[in-house]
Amino acid sequence: EVQLVESGGGLVQPGGSLRLSCEASGFTFSINDMSWVRQAPGQGLEWVSRISSGGSRIYYTDSVKGRFTISRDNARNTLYLQMNSLKTEDTAVYYCAIATNTNLRGQGTQVTVSS
Repeated sequence: EVQLVESGGGLVQPGGSLRLSCEASGFTFSINDMSWVRQAPGQGLEWVSRISSGGSRIYYTDSVKGRFTISRDNARNTLYLQMNSLKTEDTAVYYCAIATNTNLRGQGTQVTVSS
């Protein structure tokens, strides 16, 4: 059974930083591209970033380029999202997901950016 457990969310002021983590189990993490997606209040699911299985190919949605960094540690079966220069519009529940099927995602971690 695929299990993805996100952590690291919280309340932060605009301009602040957070680092999200996602621990994966129940599948072969190291051979799967992974993504972060988010859902803001009252909005649909939005793709944020993707990383290839080996970490060599990385993609971001335009709104987070230069501020967010996705990475992974295949030895630890863990995906990360470093978020800097956070904006109020980044407020959302953040999920990690298997990139080829974002229905396979965790329970999410809440990120709230507010002064």
